[in-house]
Amino acid sequence: MASLGEDLLGIVNKLQDLVFNTIGNDSLDLPQIVVVGSQSSGKSSVLENIVGRDFLPRGSGIVTRRPLILQLINVPTDEDTPEAHTAAAVATQPEWAEFHHIPNRRFTEFQDVKREIENETARIAGNNKGINRQPINLKIYSPHVLSLTLVDLPGLTKVPIGDQPTDIEKQTRNLISEYIAKPNSIILAVSPANVDIVNSEALKLARHVDPLGRRTIGVLTKIDLMDHGTNALDILSGRVYPLKLGFIGVVNRSQQDIQGNKSLAEALKSEADFFKHHPAYRNMANRCGTQFLAKSLNTTLMAHIRERLPDIKARLNTLMGQTQQELASYGDMHFSGKEHRGSLVLQLMTRFASSFISSIDGTSTEISTKELCGGARIYYIFNSVFGNSLETIDPTTNLSALDIRTAIRNSTGPRPSLFVPELAFDLLVKPQIKLLEIPSQRCVELVYEELIKICHTCGSTELTRFPRLQAKLIEVVSDLLRERLGPASSYVESLISIQRAYINTNHPNFLGAAAAMSNVVTNKQEKERKRLLQEERERRERRRQKELGTNGVDTPEEEEENGVEKIENLPQRKQLHKGARSMSPAVRENGVSGIAATMNGMRSGSPPRFGGQGVGGAKDSFLNYFFGKDGLPGGPGIAQAPSQNPNLGRHVSQSTEPSFSQSIRRQEERTHRTPIQQAREDDYELGRAQRDYDYNSPFGNNSEPALTDREAMETELIRALISSYFNIVRESIADQVPKAVMHLLVNHSKDVVQNRLVSELYKEDLFEELLYEDDAVKKEREKCEKLLRTYREAAKIVGEVGI
Repeated sequence: MASLGEDLLGIVNKLQDLVFNTIGNDSLDLPQIVVVGSQSSGKSSVLENIVGRDFLPRGSGIVTRRPLILQLINVPTDEDTPEAHTAAAVATQPEWAEFHHIPNRRFTEFQDVKREIENETARIAGNNKGINRQPINLKIYSPHVLSLTLVDLPGLTKVPIGDQPTDIEKQTRNLISEYIAKPNSIILAVSPANVDIVNSEALKLARHVDPLGRRTIGVLTKIDLMDHGTNALDILSGRVYPLKLGFIGVVNRSQQDIQGNKSLAEALKSEADFFKHHPAYRNMANRCGTQFLAKSLNTTLMAHIRERLPDIKARLNTLMGQTQQELASYGDMHFSGKEHRGSLVLQLMTRFASSFISSIDGTSTEISTKELCGGARIYYIFNSVFGNSLETIDPTTNLSALDIRTAIRNSTGPRPSLFVPELAFDLLVKPQIKLLEIPSQRCVELVYEELIKICHTCGSTELTRFPRLQAKLIEVVSDLLRERLGPASSYVESLISIQRAYINTNHPNFLGAAAAMSNVVTNKQEKERKRLLQEERERRERRRQKELGTNGVDTPEEEEENGVEKIENLPQRKQLHKGARSMSPAVRENGVSGIAATMNGMRSGSPPRFGGQGVGGAKDSFLNYFFGKDGLPGGPGIAQAPSQNPNLGRHVSQSTEPSFSQSIRRQEERTHRTPIQQAREDDYELGRAQRDYDYNSPFGNNSEPALTDREAMETELIRALISSYFNIVRESIADQVPKAVMHLLVNHSKDVVQNRLVSELYKEDLFEELLYEDDAVKKEREKCEKLLRTYREAAKIVGEVGI
């Protein structure tokens, strides 16, 4: 039997051997014929007829439980003489089989081949009826076969029997679909002729992956078993189910013939006689039978190989490029010798340092799009984390009014102060500047931690080959960063100390005493106005509730009587009211009479304290220090005599000094109020003042003395000045700390990392230890090298064909 397309089929067989022996069958999709059919449809008999040998296992249930890749290789006769082609000579020519899992062993007896298939199937798939995806590779060398590559797959089954898995049908379908879905496969769909063609499971699966029928060959078996009066002529002619490659009818040995040991040669002769003498098929007998099927498969496979060979070449080039790129990621093999160890270590150190620097600068080629990394995270620390932490600091949140008052008193010693002492401001603002040190040091720590993370992510695939070298590189860079952490932290600490060392109140952005005082007075006036409005609303609400409760309104006569009574008592109530509002803790011990005596001391003949001018005079007023002599209207204030009580201190005079806002407000209110309104307000304020004081305690209701009006104003002034100066320092620290961190930690590490790595690790006695290669990576690299050699050899084989 002559062979067709020997060159192309030989190349595919070489590729098949090369790929299967080295990297597995699934790596390269090679042209092959896949035999598909339902269980007991006659697949194995068709293959045996094509080979001309009885070598496949038989039995009930699923017999083929592993894919069988069958390579038929035509062996030419030894002598090209007429005698060599005689029947006796051909029958005596050698035929043998070889298995891939048993190399260098020839099976000349095909009964041994059958037993080896059974044993190998049981070894991998087990003794039950389950299937396995791992194929069996079998080669048959014979002068009687045409060169073909066939894949025999398990037959389709519906119901599991025995100890088969319950999803045996699903497993079988998935396995078959995996093979026939490959574009380079030709589908040989085997269907029994004594079953309606529309129920063919093989054609159903083939249509799913090849809907146009371009690479499907139909095979009708058991034509001799069809009912009398019926034939498969319409199917073979393509009128029922059209296929581009057509249908071919064959007649296999029956079970009785197999049991009767009918030879395949006799079976093939009986098949030819059947088609030649059958009235329905004798006109197409030359297009039926196993011999025509083998020739058709050979021709079709050869044409298919010729068509798909350019795609195979392109696929090989793609695979070689991918494999070469993967191999390059493991490093240059030219540096694998002992004489190149130093060059390899230096090269890896340089790449590590470059990766570290580029990650910080944001110039790395492997930039993540999912999260911030490298230098972007350092900017985030400076801008968001550090900036927000500084903004959340309230410079006066830990300073109460009593703390500020105590600082003012302590800074003046035994002397009374005419204005807010600068020492108190210095004493209070320095601890507040210290609050900036904790977030500043935390900023340094966060940047250090981020640099440590960067050096841990600077490795490459090539560097993973040498885990010890990678660990040493990370260790050296970590030590360098740890060394720079100390100077950076010390400098940041010194920045805070510098700010605390000298309080520059001449800073152009500093609020200043005059502006701060103006703001305090304005705020106090606004609060007072709001308080009066609120009290007026409350009075109106109480009056409205009273009117609703009595279901009437006071007559004008009653209002006039009440007003006259309050006007008569107005001087006494005013005096009591003034004394109560300016009462100091020391004065409260003397009761209301003491307050009146004190307030009227100047009127009773006591000499003035300050050269004939009252305490509230324009010359010696506290506010006069900021606003000038002519700033206060109204001339001299209320005069006050020195206290006759030894317990009265300097705060008595402070408590009786009217504020600037109070004097203006009182004059305006008294100008526009009616006598009745004045009497009602004084009566209400007197009662409120009396309720606010506890005459049994020298400190009132609180455990600390209440702030006087002057102390409250001084406290607010100090608070405003602290906030103003703190904001100046905060802006300076927010600008200087990131610059210091970048200079002392980040940029310095970038500049010296290469030199540090070379000085620490570029030592000849360390090369052997550093270049210890990880076993797993070594295996992967060797596998990649083997794969690349295989693809190159396959490309060389394909290149032998001039297509």
